Amino acid sequence: MYSLTTVQIYCKSTKGLTEFSWLITLRCMNALLSIFRKLLSQKLTQPFIIHNFNFALGSRYVSKTATKTVSEFEYDAPSMKTAVPGPKSQELLRQLGEIQNVGAIHFFCNYEESRGNYLVDVDGNRMLDVYTQISSIPIGDGYNHPGLNRSAFVNRPALGILPPENFPDKLIESLLSIAPSGMTRVQTMACGSCSNENAFKTMFIWYRNKERGYAIPSEQEVGTCMINQSPGCPDLSILSFMGAFHGRTLGCLATTHSKVIHKLDIPSFDWPIAPFPKLQYPLEEFVRENAQEEARCLEEAEDLIVKWRQKGKPVAGIVIEPIQAEGGDNHASPDFFIKLRNIARKHGCAFHVDEVQTGGGTTGKFWAHEHWGLDDPADVVSFSKKLLTGGYYHRDELQPDKPYRIFNTWMGDPSKNLFLSELLNVIRRENLLEEVMRSGKTLLQAHFGFLIHAMVKIKMGKYMGGKNLKNRVWYSAFGPLFNFVRFRPRIFISVHP
Repeated sequence: MYSLTTVQIYCKSTKGLTEFSWLITLRCMNALLSIFRKLLSQKLTQPFIIHNFNFALGSRYVSKTATKTVSEFEYDAPSMKTAVPGPKSQELLRQLGEIQNVGAIHFFCNYEESRGNYLVDVDGNRMLDVYTQISSIPIGDGYNHPGLNRSAFVNRPALGILPPENFPDKLIESLLSIAPSGMTRVQTMACGSCSNENAFKTMFIWYRNKERGYAIPSEQEVGTCMINQSPGCPDLSILSFMGAFHGRTLGCLATTHSKVIHKLDIPSFDWPIAPFPKLQYPLEEFVRENAQEEARCLEEAEDLIVKWRQKGKPVAGIVIEPIQAEGGDNHASPDFFIKLRNIARKHGCAFHVDEVQTGGGTTGKFWAHEHWGLDDPADVVSFSKKLLTGGYYHRDELQPDKPYRIFNTWMGDPSKNLFLSELLNVIRRENLLEEVMRSGKTLLQAHFGFLIHAMVKIKMGKYMGGKNLKNRVWYSAFGPLFNFVRFRPRIFISVHP
């Protein structure tokens, strides 16, 4: 027969921490009601707040690789040593609060000491966990299952509410050690699309808070947001560029304009789209023409900001890639980006640089926007791919004002920060950014016949080959998808004689 182990509820009252415990069985589920009856019968002089409500099924399941049963492995009962959050958690909250919003965090966890159904925090409090990392721990697993190893990778925490003890230190060692100029805050995410999507939300929140003078939202705003109406859901917009790719989620798709296959049949927003410069090469032969082309694109971008404000859909932010990647490896000069940054400041728009594909050192600098030579290059910088984890950096003033506004179950993966720390050590130790510059010069000077000669497969099942693909186009049911060949070599390439 299965039984429910001890149930503990911790509630705040004028007497401090109050504790109740019951042992119940599946045949007596109604006993759960007695918890609340007994709780409410207490003479509390202020509203109680349930801090933890934890129960879990006990079983005698034996893993084929385990030497102990789960019930033999886990603790016998909860044990509380401090108030929650305890002093160690409070200090870690202070440290992490200098990096990101911590309003949703309950306490910091000691996952190495957690077992089965019991979660242990950094202050030694042992709690019976039925929240299971926002219902994400696999069935039959629990913490540090005896048949599994390496808790850092098995016990994946919901970082937004229950981060591990070393999370602030690992952020400092990894992501903050390579933070773009002017950035002291970073929010981790799982992938490039969700990084950009939440960066957009951050810009919208910042813009509206600025518009309302940082006052609390009105009753009308609170009421209308739940039915997708203005003013609670304002008609704000993000300006993007033709040829851009920022992801495949709904908001990101509204700023993606690279391939038809990404966007067809998907509803989108009425947001402005500016032209991206189409430079002529060799650059040294078309200096005047390229300068005119960039000036034309900048003028049209600024005109769109004005037009959308007049339409009642003001531009809250501008998003751009330092090099358009998915759209065809399109480049613009540092002068173009510097002037676009100034346009954003002039019109009160956040400036978001999407480094999901360009970040990580493949341009010879860790961030492609470093080539612009600006001390204040952006308000938001998003990343993923070669950084092993997703996320975005932002300036202090774009910090979300309340918990849960930027939130999901995982909020990234702390194990990826461990990997990233080691990767950064290798890059620094072996001077790989210098190697990138050397390899880049070699590739630019080389003839790519050995690569171009490779067969290029067509979706319709046909093939084409040869040394010259200049006029070759890959067609699909939607028409031409590209007329270029993109190379994505490793961070450096060995050159052989």
